[in-house]
Amino acid sequence: MRFPDSIRARLIGLSAVLIGVALVAGYLAIAGILDRFITDRFDAEAEAVADALIAGATVDAEGRLVAGPAPSDPHFDMPLSGWFWQLSQDGIAVAKSRSLFDNVLNAPDADFVGGRGLGPSEEALRVTRHVFTLPDTPSALAVVVTAPRAEIDASMSLLRRPLAISLSVLGLALALASVVQVAAGLRSLDRLGRDLRAIRAGRAEALPLPPVSELRPMASEINGLLEQNRAVLSRAREHVGNLAHSLKTPLAALDNSLPPDHPGHALVARMDRQIGWHLRRARSSGAPRVLGQRTPVAPVVDDILMVLRSPIRESGLTVERDLPADLAFAGERQDLEEMLGNLVENAVKWSNRRIRISARPAAPMLHVTIADDGPGMSDEDHAIAMARGGRLDEAGPPGSGLGLAIVADLAALHGGKLRLERAEIGGLAATLVLPA
Repeated sequence: MRFPDSIRARLIGLSAVLIGVALVAGYLAIAGILDRFITDRFDAEAEAVADALIAGATVDAEGRLVAGPAPSDPHFDMPLSGWFWQLSQDGIAVAKSRSLFDNVLNAPDADFVGGRGLGPSEEALRVTRHVFTLPDTPSALAVVVTAPRAEIDASMSLLRRPLAISLSVLGLALALASVVQVAAGLRSLDRLGRDLRAIRAGRAEALPLPPVSELRPMASEINGLLEQNRAVLSRAREHVGNLAHSLKTPLAALDNSLPPDHPGHALVARMDRQIGWHLRRARSSGAPRVLGQRTPVAPVVDDILMVLRSPIRESGLTVERDLPADLAFAGERQDLEEMLGNLVENAVKWSNRRIRISARPAAPMLHVTIADDGPGMSDEDHAIAMARGGRLDEAGPPGSGLGLAIVADLAALHGGKLRLERAEIGGLAATLVLPA
């Protein structure tokens, strides 16, 4: 048996099962008590009739049993009603109720109350029989009184039906109370989930302490993890800055010390590209994303276009923007600037006349596309272009061949990806899929 994966469903299901078991057990117990009460009432009535018949019985001078006054209950006058009485002497019926007509009752010789028997029409009866004696007669005397089993069962049904209805209504009320109780009990967990989503979306930086004591330690631990995440990233960036300073400064000095036509310049340039690549990766390693950050896309694109306004103007390019103002990246501005900056810079280098920058939501992600009308590339060349140091045209605009690789790597660190396609305007369309 597989249990549902929802705490709410499990609690409600368990409550329903326990309530159902309790109600069924309660119904059986109460119904048993009521049945015993009803049968006891019928047996008491039969006992009273039997006692009255015994009290009124006498024997005549010849020692024959003579019945006293008949019971006044009209049930015993109704033909074949199931309400019968009979007096017998030495096993022979001497007197009987009018309801028996010319029939006689056959009952065992022993005394008993509440036994089972059959009437003249084979109807089920509840039988009471007593053996008694009278002075001056040695004969075995007996009295039998019966009640119809169908009437007893009908009386039980009259009580069981409202009992079942009452317990069903009680069960529905308890089930509703259980649903309300579970919903109220899990409200704090729902609120905790909303607070976590707010942190992920960048609308908050820490969890507020829940109003219930059971969740406060969890919230405190999560806040501690968030703070540790920020501290680790801060320390990593400090180390990266120190490493960049310690490597790039001597490298630049070495490059400046070489004659202009020295072949070592190419080696220095290659080392510089390699250092830049690994520093960018190190900056995002360990803690690639600080939770709680939210960066609007449109302002970042505007800043990049402002930095590149001179090459755009000199090349006579037209830039089209389609960026919703409320669309935001669930990450740091520095990462988004690096990814979009590389893509826009590539589009400026390769475009003929047009660049189109658009973005759209695709929950829980967002798609940012930079398209140009340049020469583009074939599908087979996409993997080469995104490989570290991969260049398809060594004679093209200057570059290190690391831009698309850096973008793809940063996007993957954020749980996204870079997709290269043929643009509708003729060139290359680079689409960033990032968490929103």
